[in-house]
Amino acid sequence: MHGPLPPTVASLLVFGATLGGCVSAPPPVSCTHRNADVEQAIGYCEAVRSGNELYISGITAAGPMESAVPKVYEALGEVLKSNGLSFHDVVKEGVYATDLDAFIANKDRRKEFYGGTTPAATWVQVQRLYRPAYVLEVELVARYPAAR
Repeated sequence: MHGPLPPTVASLLVFGATLGGCVSAPPPVSCTHRNADVEQAIGYCEAVRSGNELYISGITAAGPMESAVPKVYEALGEVLKSNGLSFHDVVKEGVYATDLDAFIANKDRRKEFYGGTTPAATWVQVQRLYRPAYVLEVELVARYPAAR
């Protein structure tokens, strides 16, 4: 099309541009560390907040699965709490276990942390984790309530 736009098209373009200015910018992404030296040496953040979501990197544990499960979930609870959240705010869980049957045998220990809530979850058996002694790694995504 050559020449000026018809008045209705031009008005719609101006109206759309005006509405675009009313949309607020998303909050910045922020990173929190529990052990900054180690995390920075490896190259990750333990928890990253993006908008109303908190992404928690996998927390690991070694030893028999019956002791690894509560250890990992207690640490996850601390990360959630330090970011103003709890297990009730978790919407997604990723579990990586070197022996998935052993993790499944301890699923009731996991349920104690969630109480009556249950997130979407994926449980996967892997050959090994970051350190060969680790038997379990769990990562979470939690959502802040709209009022926060």
